[in-house]
Amino acid sequence: STQSTGDHIEDIAPHTSAEDAGRPVRGYEYCDHTADIQVHAWGATLQEAFEECAIGMFGYITDIEKVEARDTFTLEAEGHDLESLLFHFMDEWLYAFCVEPFFIPNEIRITEFDEVNFKVKCEGYGEPFDLNKHPQGTEVKAITYSAMKIVKHPHCYDVYVIVDI
Repeated sequence: STQSTGDHIEDIAPHTSAEDAGRPVRGYEYCDHTADIQVHAWGATLQEAFEECAIGMFGYITDIEKVEARDTFTLEAEGHDLESLLFHFMDEWLYAFCVEPFFIPNEIRITEFDEVNFKVKCEGYGEPFDLNKHPQGTEVKAITYSAMKIVKHPHCYDVYVIVDI
């Protein structure tokens, strides 16, 4: 399993937990799951955990270190609870990658996060996917609700999303 700390990637044991003393404040890792991949992301806030989860998905699609923040892509998502908001947030980002201009961000910032009405507005910084520049990783076909979890800890949040590959 690998983990991104924003500056570098290092090997770690799968399923880092909030109690792990060496765990960065925010990040993501990949956890093996039958025929799919589970993205486990975390942050000091739920907003950061959502951002890391989407970046974690894109990190599975390509090496996001090769993505330049040349363009800004804005999107909104909403749901009827936090899990459906996370699902739609991830699904909107996957859709942004799957249609013109095939946008792939290396950073996502949530600009508005409404935990009462379950709405998110955000910006991604990146560029159109280009096979000549971006190595092809694994295609993500869909976001799933399967085993989706949002866990609040005293000082951080963990989110778990399984993506269909």
